[in-house]
Amino acid sequence: MKGILGRKVGMTHLYNESGEAVPVTVIEAGPCYVTQIKSVNIDGYDAIQIGFDEVAERKLTKGEMGHLRKAEAPSLRHLRELRGSNLPNVALGDVIKADIFSEGETVDVTGISKGKGFAGAVKRHNFAGGPKTHGQSDRHRATGSRGAGTSPGHTWPGAKAPGRMGNEQVTVQNLKIALVDAERNLIAVKGAVPGTRTGLVFIRPAKKA
Repeated sequence: MKGILGRKVGMTHLYNESGEAVPVTVIEAGPCYVTQIKSVNIDGYDAIQIGFDEVAERKLTKGEMGHLRKAEAPSLRHLRELRGSNLPNVALGDVIKADIFSEGETVDVTGISKGKGFAGAVKRHNFAGGPKTHGQSDRHRATGSRGAGTSPGHTWPGAKAPGRMGNEQVTVQNLKIALVDAERNLIAVKGAVPGTRTGLVFIRPAKKA
């Protein structure tokens, strides 16, 4: 399985051949460095570890720097493993760029969604709320009853309720690549991807294409 780490730049639009505006998300994909190659004989499984986002050495621990020096890679902030049987044929220290994907290819993009803080059930789970009239002065955004009374006499685990919203890993599947700019390491995918601008994302071939 091939894949690449990148950073969300933002959204814009491109024009297709028929002149229609297509909304796209621009991602700075790579360059990523191969920092470790794992095998079944030594590690118990096949995988390739890639690193992304160069930073100053003082921002990494000595253990992290020693690990990266083995691959003769620069100081990198993010590391990620690519597991699977169909791994690309690469060597330690090789550079992976945006050109591993091509225009028209379908991909899955994983990122951390925007954190919304503590949210009520209406915003978090699209609850309808209570009636707005007939004496309802302060209950029109309340959750209402979420469990039975006598039996079982408690709320079932996992019931939808107010709580922290967002700030979790989200994968958007089957996004079509609209543009690949290998010189500037940019990939534009049709539609939106999770996360804020400058947020870390991972791009891989679509599993359900």
